[in-house]
Amino acid sequence: MARRVDINSADVDELSTLQGIGKARAEAIIRFRLSTNGFRNVNELMFVPGVGNNILELNGNRIICGTIPAQGGHNLRSSANFSSRLRSHSTPPGAVASISPRQSITRRESVRRLDDGHHERTPSTSRQALSVSIVEHEDTQQKHDQVKRKSQFEERKGSPTKRTCWFSEDTQRPVPPLSPIHMGLKKSDALPKRRLSARLQPPANLTEWVKTFQHWSEAEKVLAIDELIEKCDPSQVRHIMSVIEPQFQRDFISLLPKELALHVLSFLEPSDILRAAQTCQTWRILCEDNLLWREKCVEIGIDELTSKQLRRRSYGGIPRSRWKSLFLRTHQIEYNWRHGSIKQPKVLKGHDDHVITCLQFSAQRIVSGSDDNTLKVWSALTGKCLRTLTGHTGGVWSSQMKNNIIVSGSTDRTLRVWNADSGQCIHTLFGHTSTVRCMHLHENKVVSGSRDASLRLWDIDTGACLHVLMGHVAAVRCVQYDGRRVVSGAYDYMVKVWNPETEECLHTLQGHTNRVYSLQYDGVHIVSGSLDTSIRVWDADTGVLRHTLTGHQSLTSGMELKDNILVSGNADSTVKIWDITTGQCLQTLQGANKHQSAVTSLQFDKKFVVTSSDDGTVKLWDLKTGEFIRNLVVLESGGSGGVVWRVQASQTKLVCAVGSRNGTEETKLLVLDFDAELFLR
Repeated sequence: MARRVDINSADVDELSTLQGIGKARAEAIIRFRLSTNGFRNVNELMFVPGVGNNILELNGNRIICGTIPAQGGHNLRSSANFSSRLRSHSTPPGAVASISPRQSITRRESVRRLDDGHHERTPSTSRQALSVSIVEHEDTQQKHDQVKRKSQFEERKGSPTKRTCWFSEDTQRPVPPLSPIHMGLKKSDALPKRRLSARLQPPANLTEWVKTFQHWSEAEKVLAIDELIEKCDPSQVRHIMSVIEPQFQRDFISLLPKELALHVLSFLEPSDILRAAQTCQTWRILCEDNLLWREKCVEIGIDELTSKQLRRRSYGGIPRSRWKSLFLRTHQIEYNWRHGSIKQPKVLKGHDDHVITCLQFSAQRIVSGSDDNTLKVWSALTGKCLRTLTGHTGGVWSSQMKNNIIVSGSTDRTLRVWNADSGQCIHTLFGHTSTVRCMHLHENKVVSGSRDASLRLWDIDTGACLHVLMGHVAAVRCVQYDGRRVVSGAYDYMVKVWNPETEECLHTLQGHTNRVYSLQYDGVHIVSGSLDTSIRVWDADTGVLRHTLTGHQSLTSGMELKDNILVSGNADSTVKIWDITTGQCLQTLQGANKHQSAVTSLQFDKKFVVTSSDDGTVKLWDLKTGEFIRNLVVLESGGSGGVVWRVQASQTKLVCAVGSRNGTEETKLLVLDFDAELFLR
């Protein structure tokens, strides 16, 4: 049989042997015992924070309350302390208790009744002096309790996120709420009994009165309760509150089945989940759930663990979710782009003073092409030039890269296919009779457009020319290819849609009144930008014009299309964001911080737009609001010849090709890093 524990003499170790009583609660019991000069009965344990009726039921007869060895005045002080403790538990936080003469007399009588079991009755002459002593002590104690409750109320009000997690005043350790209840208990168990007046003699006929109440209907019971409350004094109403209120202060998250608790947490914002994890250990374990954070990642567009460096880590013995780590890393990266200090960029010098005409960036490899007839392959991590690709006899004006394959087009009228790892030229593709000005690589096929007004489809594995598309009457300036259709724009003001397998022109899109310089194609829509200042949206299947986007004042030199959102950069120094399904201009990136010269390049994702310009700057904008965030690059030679020709960005890095045509800025690549190193260790 388990050893009994006397709550008036047991130490921390003995109390800890009780079920549901850990070290923290054992210490709280001892502090309460010292502050009240001992327990009068077992039921007084329920006044200790964290100890409820369920703990008494769990331990059954193991808990005993020994007699307190005390004399006269000592017992009176103990009784007064217990009386004040009743008031502190029956008064809501922050409320000021109003004590009427009648209530003081009632309490004095209660004190005498509570002490009847331990002391002889006080003579009438001494009783009057005793009553005065108790009232004076209670008034002093009441003021102290009011100040204490007010400070506790202010602390709780300043920390709303921890309302349901009560803390021991000295240890600051989380303690479960009073009388926790599982959602699956019976209705009869839902409100555990908590009788503050356990030592008082029950009034006559109480049992019959309760039985009569139980036989009434719900409506009659509610009416009776209303009438009863109307007849109660404020102190009695506060007593009712002290019994009822804890029943609604439930840590329901800890008590629910895990699946339901996680479903509730899934409705919180990620920042709220992080705060909830600080409530207590049970909540922390739930808030580290891998599927919960995977759902939050999917909400922001992350649908796979892309980084092999995100290892499972443990904090305080609780394994951290890999999806949570990925979410936090993504959040930190976004913060770095918006607000983080910009680290000194890596400077990649090459191509002497020539113009960098094309730029590719994938994974940790950067490829730059120049009018010095070469391409250079760089490491984005170290900034070193890994190899220089030589073989073209004219300037390189276009390039594409996929994995370790690079395809380049030159003024020498050829295309070359390179192995980026070895620097070897795998194939030289002959066929065009003028400069290869544009190309688009899809899987193992590339379509090239030339100033000879033709397009050619090549197999980069064999180097064979598969098809020749003839129909334009001027230089082909831009091309798009999705593996099924080829779309081309030319200086003949035309946009053409081709079936490359049959070499048939399916649609000729007429409407522009000047040269077509830029194209975007997503398989459904074709978007063309022209020197006539307009942007046109076409239906790819029918060739029908859907929208004409007007607002720019000059040449639209660069565009990017994702999920029906189009971002266009113009020589008028502005950038516009469009919804191509409605033809509406959503935002114009301008104002006091707009570019001061032509926009040369741009790129965007779900949150940001990055733009570069002839004014020597690279700017960051908010995609949704169109607000200017900050300058990422500002060349000292900007405005006097310094130019940012191209930009390419990934989630964590930005690569800028800069230089000048008048020698004021050295030709180079700048690599800016916005990675969150904390989550990569």
